[in-house]
Amino acid sequence: SFPRLSRVSLYATAQNFLEKNIDELKELRAGGLSLAYFGIETGSDALLNKIDKGVNADQMIEALHRAHEAGIKISATVILGIGGIEYTGKHIRDTVKLINAAPITYLSTLQLGLEEGAKERFLKAFDSFILLNDLQILQEQRELISLINPPQKIIFRSNHASNALHLSGTLPKDHDRLLSEIDEAL
Repeated sequence: SFPRLSRVSLYATAQNFLEKNIDELKELRAGGLSLAYFGIETGSDALLNKIDKGVNADQMIEALHRAHEAGIKISATVILGIGGIEYTGKHIRDTVKLINAAPITYLSTLQLGLEEGAKERFLKAFDSFILLNDLQILQEQRELISLINPPQKIIFRSNHASNALHLSGTLPKDHDRLLSEIDEAL
């Protein structure tokens, strides 16, 4: 139907990958699917439950391995600040565990922003939630980058309009430069 089509990509959830077997995913890859955008958000099971993600970190890791085995590249996102002050450490530590256990091609960070329509629903999941300021977000970003030791190289970007600091590099190769840029901003 589309003779000049050169690339197919889509947004996918862990559930999308888990409901298909490897052969079905390979069939999608053979049909042209080369990249899936995948919202990790966090690797913390407690936070995944609070945001109604519908899966836990182990299920996300399994889903990402299935996509990789089928030859589908992953562009994953993590949301800085999603745990507020109370969960900041757990959010980053558990997210790093997930990233270090999963084959991801591209990784981006976004900074939590709550629109009025979603804010009340989001906050109901927490006993109390204190948003991180830009300084605290940069500290989360620094910890995340400092701990990432991925199974394969990851092209990293933090260049969304929501981000306090725009960063780009390849992990783990650019660890030191990225940390230096964050330290300068801090």
